[in-house]
Amino acid sequence: MESFVERFGLWSAEQQAQADAVVGRLQAGEVDVVRFAWPDQHGLLRGKTLVAEAAQGALRDGVNLTSTLLAKDTSHRTVFPVFSAGGGFDTPGMQGGADFTVVADPATFRVLPWAPRTGWVLCDAYTSDGSPCPFGTRQILQRALAELDALGLEFVAGLEVEFHVFKLDDPSLQLAHAGQPGEPPRVSLLTQGHQYLTELRYDRVDALMDLLRTQLAALGLPLLSLEIEFGPSQFELVFGPTTGLVPADTMVLLRSAIKQICQRHGYHATFMCRPRIPNVMSSGWHLHQSLRRKADGRNAFMPEREGQALSETGLHYLAGLKAHACGSAPLASPTINGYRRYRPFSLAPDRAIWARDNRGAMLRVLGGPGQNATRIENRVGEPTANPYLYLASQIFAGLDGMRRRLDPGPSADAPYETAADQLPRTLSDALAALRADSVLTEQLGPRFVDYYCHIKEAEIARFNLEVSEWEHREYFDMF
Repeated sequence: MESFVERFGLWSAEQQAQADAVVGRLQAGEVDVVRFAWPDQHGLLRGKTLVAEAAQGALRDGVNLTSTLLAKDTSHRTVFPVFSAGGGFDTPGMQGGADFTVVADPATFRVLPWAPRTGWVLCDAYTSDGSPCPFGTRQILQRALAELDALGLEFVAGLEVEFHVFKLDDPSLQLAHAGQPGEPPRVSLLTQGHQYLTELRYDRVDALMDLLRTQLAALGLPLLSLEIEFGPSQFELVFGPTTGLVPADTMVLLRSAIKQICQRHGYHATFMCRPRIPNVMSSGWHLHQSLRRKADGRNAFMPEREGQALSETGLHYLAGLKAHACGSAPLASPTINGYRRYRPFSLAPDRAIWARDNRGAMLRVLGGPGQNATRIENRVGEPTANPYLYLASQIFAGLDGMRRRLDPGPSADAPYETAADQLPRTLSDALAALRADSVLTEQLGPRFVDYYCHIKEAEIARFNLEVSEWEHREYFDMF
């Protein structure tokens, strides 16, 4: 009998060979279980764990998951009427909590160094007829990469990821702590912060840094540096450039790996942009990106002459990022909390602007003639972003700039004073900007944009029903 993969022709010959190699490792008894992991609409990993014998067949037959997973916001609440006609998705076969199928990408198979005898593989989502799931975000990035491939170009990206790690004092597992979401854990600091890049502070957390270094290296992630960031208990990891899907796959695995590794050793790691702790500093995700010509391997952004910031292709791509900065904001910063980061005269941007080597600008241009590392650093993102959507939005925006031959204008040497479009100040404003961006809506798919905005608007509605501590302090005694 044909497998799901064979019936619908889902794998290349290279993937077939990679799957054979994985099956060989499973038959050799290398692992006991395999986690089939699927990145959901938020970039969170969900899936099922199969024993090794069952995993051999599941590589090609896929694993069925409940379609309600596609309907959940960040509290894991189902925000679509899944038991009504159409299930609220306007997609056949997805009502009533029906199944969809996730199929492994065998190129991503790994053995997890922190989980004994556990394999792991990343999956893509398909409907029952073998079509890509319209809400599968990894496949949206694949479409964006295919558009570049048709032009003889490939996407290159390096990651700078900031996050916090605390000592876990109380995991909040009392009966009263359960909820949707549950009570957050109680934590204490590992560092007091505000001693950016000091060796003394690094040495104090060397045990944690060495733990992360060894485990991430065992995963094969291209780690370059581990750094003490500015705020209390804040850190940054920097990763070397990779191509295609790999940067996004790296980000989803990295976040999950760090949280799991830390949890097992008495720490709590969070990629939340701005935790509610005293003297906190916001965490960002700085995305370094360029295009490479497939014909000769040269950086398509590298300028030919002195005085040029980027090549003509690079300038058009830069202009596209600038033109669609507001529309892409909810993909780069998808949480209500993330918009507390955008503020003037900080290390975060507040407007759609570019500049040569200036960390106050949203788009920081680095490199020059003869420098193969010439690139654009987009500083708008927060580390909670779904990397497939964030990277896809960059490619779609850049391609629009290239097709329309847009001009980014001059470098803004005073980025917090130069007149420019202000970035959205709230998630609501960002979603409105995405809906108004006809290019991104068409490229992402109008149905996907409606779906994504519906989920995010459900989160905003829940937030607006909560009475904050500020409101209580401000009005409870006054009135």
